[in-house]
Amino acid sequence: MAIVLVHGNPETEAVWDDLVPHLRDQNIIRLSPPGFGSAIPPGFDCSVDAYRDWLAGELRKLAQPVDLIGHDWGGGHVVRIAMDHPDLIRSWSSDILGAFDPDYVWHEMAQVWQTPEAGEQAIAQMAGAPAEARVERFESLGMTAAIARKVIAGTNPDVGRAILAVYRSAAQPVMRDFGTGLSRASAKPGLAVIATEDHYCGGETLARRSAERAGAEVAILNGAGHWWMCQQPKLGADAINAFLAKLN
Repeated sequence: MAIVLVHGNPETEAVWDDLVPHLRDQNIIRLSPPGFGSAIPPGFDCSVDAYRDWLAGELRKLAQPVDLIGHDWGGGHVVRIAMDHPDLIRSWSSDILGAFDPDYVWHEMAQVWQTPEAGEQAIAQMAGAPAEARVERFESLGMTAAIARKVIAGTNPDVGRAILAVYRSAAQPVMRDFGTGLSRASAKPGLAVIATEDHYCGGETLARRSAERAGAEVAILNGAGHWWMCQQPKLGADAINAFLAKLN
């Protein structure tokens, strides 16, 4: 049995560093989606379907049942595996269930990335910012300075291309349409991690609605934001551990 962690945007596997020591099972595998801490393979178009298929391929390489846990876009890929390839996992956990609700509206930055020219300008501005300014930006949003420095040091040069492609491939009504299949995710035990101060994923109400449709349990992290694994690593791990303990 293994725990598989999948991170999102604009991150590397370092976002899990503070959480991992608190997890009950230390057979842990971290997977980095192409462009987000790992190279983009030739011909990989960085679309939401491509990332789902990439993750399915990585899971097929593992000769053991897995508990699949995703954050941000990693959480989106996890939900799609739960819906489309439940045979590859024992359980799943995600912190962006609200993004699959019919009423979900992409956050402001996502809408910029989804807009031609404006998205390219925003990516260029991000890439051109000094490293310390980027650290301060991440820190202001809830990441610790230590983790932010690791993330920036490990960022792939092609991350901008990956960001634009994945967000544009998921412009509404795409996520809304994906959400119509949430009931299929109930084939395996699921956990919706809801950080109450995460303002990117639609909020608690939408997350609870999606969790119900997916047959998933709910874990509330009061006062935590988008990077809950940095702000409240033990609380987040405790919620995951309690969920996984029920599966044994």
